[in-house]
Amino acid sequence: NNQIYTPRWVVKKMVDLLEENNPGCFDDPAATFADLYMKSGLYITEIVKRLYRSEKIKAAFPDDKMRIRHILREQVFGMAPTRIIYLIATNYILGFDPELKCETKNFVQADAADAAKRGTLKRLVDESFGK
Repeated sequence: NNQIYTPRWVVKKMVDLLEENNPGCFDDPAATFADLYMKSGLYITEIVKRLYRSEKIKAAFPDDKMRIRHILREQVFGMAPTRIIYLIATNYILGFDPELKCETKNFVQADAADAAKRGTLKRLVDESFGK
């Protein structure tokens, strides 16, 4: 199977490279980010941290609760291939605050790898996230 854990240092490097290749991407409150094959939730969590700490996003959303809600509702999206992986990932991403446990509309259980093989990934993303 392809359920390989990505170490934290690799995730941080991936997000560093994303920012290096897209300067300022974590400063734009309209930017969106997706992990279409979530496993642990580390990648989305690292992106949420970068967005949350951005001085420009802090200026746009000075209230901490409003800022995290904006990020979770408007900026990050994820798909997990199985129910157990979905629960692991969403618990990791949202587990730090009981009030945020309901912020799951942007995280779905769906097998993006299977959809990609069938050529239906775009349709799956559109259906899952209402775009």
